[in-house]
Amino acid sequence: MAAVLQYTPIDILEATVEQLRGTFNSGITVPLAYRKKQLKRLYDLVKDNEALLLKALHKDLRKHAVESIAAEIAPVTEECLWFLENLDALAKEEKVTPRSFLNKIGGSNVIRKDPLGLVLIIGAWNYPIQLLLVPFVGAIAAGNTAILKPSELSAHTAAALTALLPNYLDPRSYRIVNGAVPETTRLLELHFNHIFYTGNPEVGKIVMSAAAKHLTSVTLELGGKSPTIIAPDVDMQVVTNRIAFGKFYNAGQVCIAPDYVLIQRNQVPAFVKAFRKTMQDFYQDQPEKSEGYARIVSDRHWDRLNNVLSNKKSGKVIIGGQNNKSDLYFAPTVITDVDNQDESLMGDEIFGPILPVVAVDSIDEAIDIVNAREPPLVLYLFSKSHKITEKVLSKTQSGGVCVNDTLMHQAEYALPFGGTGKSGLGSYHGKKSFDVFTHERSVMIKKQSGDALLASRYPPYTQQKAGLIRRVTMSTSMGIWMRRHNKLVKFVVLMVVLFVLNKRR
Repeated sequence: MAAVLQYTPIDILEATVEQLRGTFNSGITVPLAYRKKQLKRLYDLVKDNEALLLKALHKDLRKHAVESIAAEIAPVTEECLWFLENLDALAKEEKVTPRSFLNKIGGSNVIRKDPLGLVLIIGAWNYPIQLLLVPFVGAIAAGNTAILKPSELSAHTAAALTALLPNYLDPRSYRIVNGAVPETTRLLELHFNHIFYTGNPEVGKIVMSAAAKHLTSVTLELGGKSPTIIAPDVDMQVVTNRIAFGKFYNAGQVCIAPDYVLIQRNQVPAFVKAFRKTMQDFYQDQPEKSEGYARIVSDRHWDRLNNVLSNKKSGKVIIGGQNNKSDLYFAPTVITDVDNQDESLMGDEIFGPILPVVAVDSIDEAIDIVNAREPPLVLYLFSKSHKITEKVLSKTQSGGVCVNDTLMHQAEYALPFGGTGKSGLGSYHGKKSFDVFTHERSVMIKKQSGDALLASRYPPYTQQKAGLIRRVTMSTSMGIWMRRHNKLVKFVVLMVVLFVLNKRR
């Protein structure tokens, strides 16, 4: 990796953090015009250098251009354009109608959309552009300064972004830090105003623990074993096409890939038959020779997947098994007759092209298996029945749900994306990305007039004042009526004020 990617010296990291904090404190990132300029420059970076980035992705993961354009390039450019179109509305102060009667007198409430400050974004190797730059778009749009830490495993992509970023975006506000565990560890020792991490749950715990020392907020985009439940009422060929698409995209190195299948026993033969046809249609039964099939990112991850197969205690490999470490090729693999208690196949998230198939006797049993585990990042369900869909939704928990397809919910940026429990903390995409990097600052502005009407707050306290305070601060049927008839209440208050002023003359 060192020949491809030059690591950032650890001894300059603290100074880098202080420089970017100084930039934020100067206020230059706050004006909307500045944010829009940087978003446009990020868009230009990706569009101008698409060919270079596609080449880097291919070197790192053997990704085909179709997958890279759809899942790396387009998400960043589209997010930039969406924020350029919607930033004015997102950043606008939000007026809030007072609920308290006392605050209706001579006051106004607003919620300001303030940036958090200096943020740290730690990307992942499997989607080294999307998972680093999509949250970065939100950080820019919200007015923050940022340090980006790409994964060293996707070294060619990290090197390309490192060379390009200072040529397009303001280096006073945004920097890339490269390195492995030592560099990341040092970064996490420093103070940030928010940390956004994408990766595995174990490292997520380390990030959260480090952030806690500074009481820094975090967003954790993690993973987990995402189940796929297949109901009896399906078009099996459509099902296997869509499962194979989601499972073998990027050679299964996707945090939302279907991790295992739960299917009723009498459907398994039809599932196997349909899946074999899918493999023929997708790869002509030769995925190793297909330009559309990616490779495993490293020897270590290839060995990890090989151990999953070698250590399995159940199941029959009915598709795949022909693997080649020298090429980092791991075949699309489907295993039937898997025991749900098989720790190798059903323990940790697989994060590769191995698909265990667990036979069940009912949808209820499938739900029980899902609920026996931590909530997954996504739950997949294939069914034409609204009743079955509602049953599964109401009886399970997950970060997200996609019915009758795989992966595509993540590509819909109008929906928030994130996990729950051990699959993640917080969500992003679209407006949610702006919210992640924004502090909603409550502001109340009161006039200095009208103090006579507010004097019941002041000592000395009396029973008469207690009665008045009770009436104006505690929700009663009268209070609810007053909130519903806000304009009438304001009119009455105005008349009272005018009456009091007139009496004083």
